[in-house]
Amino acid sequence: DAKVYIIWPQDGQVIQGGKFWVRMGLSGAGVAPAGTEVANTGHHHLLVDAPLPDDMTTAIPNDRNHLHFGAGQTEAQLELPPGKHTLQMLVGDAQHVPNNPPLASKKITITVVP
Repeated sequence: DAKVYIIWPQDGQVIQGGKFWVRMGLSGAGVAPAGTEVANTGHHHLLVDAPLPDDMTTAIPNDRNHLHFGAGQTEAQLELPPGKHTLQMLVGDAQHVPNNPPLASKKITITVVP
């Protein structure tokens, strides 16, 4: 019954300026750094303007649209250009592979204004 979610920002939030904090939540499971093999744990990945990966059996990409929080972070400061953006959390295991079944949050939309 694990659940991953975005605490802040909320769906539909308008963000003034480009820098803001994302706060990530996980219930029913634990957060552990990448490389740590502990049952019922994983670490956060934030998908920015990206769909969930087609192949959930391989490592989540690591690029500007797939942000890894392998140190076990539960919050991070982002900077996005003005416009509409989507954010979605995806939990990965010690090797950044999504859980089976995948543990993903609801996709939210935010708007960044100058």
